[in-house]
Amino acid sequence: MTTYLKTKTILLSAGAAIALAACVPSGYPEANNYDQNPNVNRNTGAITGALIGGAIGATRKGDEKLTKAAAGAVVGGLIGGAIGNQMDRQAQELRRDLTTNGVSVVRSGNQLIVTMPQDVLFATDSYNLRPDLQRDLYTLAGSLNRYPNTTVEVVGHTDNTGDAAYNMKLSRERARSVASVLEAGGVPNSRVITSGRGESDPIASNLTAEGRQANRRVEFIIRPNN
Repeated sequence: MTTYLKTKTILLSAGAAIALAACVPSGYPEANNYDQNPNVNRNTGAITGALIGGAIGATRKGDEKLTKAAAGAVVGGLIGGAIGNQMDRQAQELRRDLTTNGVSVVRSGNQLIVTMPQDVLFATDSYNLRPDLQRDLYTLAGSLNRYPNTTVEVVGHTDNTGDAAYNMKLSRERARSVASVLEAGGVPNSRVITSGRGESDPIASNLTAEGRQANRRVEFIIRPNN
């Protein structure tokens, strides 16, 4: 067998092995992947890293091109798998430590979304944080400090009660207030992004009191650094 064919076979075999390692049962919502397969982030990260590594390695020509692609796929897979493992651990710890009623931790691909209801953080129509309900924010800050290779986007949301422009401003001020606590907890401001979406991104119907309560929230989107 020529060097070309041998290297091609190795590359294809490595790709197949990585793909099989990432297989999970179909039919489950993405948010529930953790319950079905606790290694889903690691496997997804491994595939992503392998594809990136393979693409980088494939910049050479001839047999050397395939050899570099195979090596790049292996290295990229290891890097991606490490990122996935980190996100797995952080999600487990946050679910364990954030015990306030209504706070949730959901994984979506290679990012974590922590949601805190408005009532956990603010009085109605206010962006001043309640001093008695900041424990979860410092817990989250501690998690971000333990996993420094991430960025967190803090996003404020409101229901549709009142003026839309006012709600947008309120959501932005709430995001900034929350971000200031994370920074007071030791998270560098270079890792914290804030934004407000007002009433534009509801997760429930604004036609009921329960739905409006669910829509009033702050989300923390944690992403690994590239």
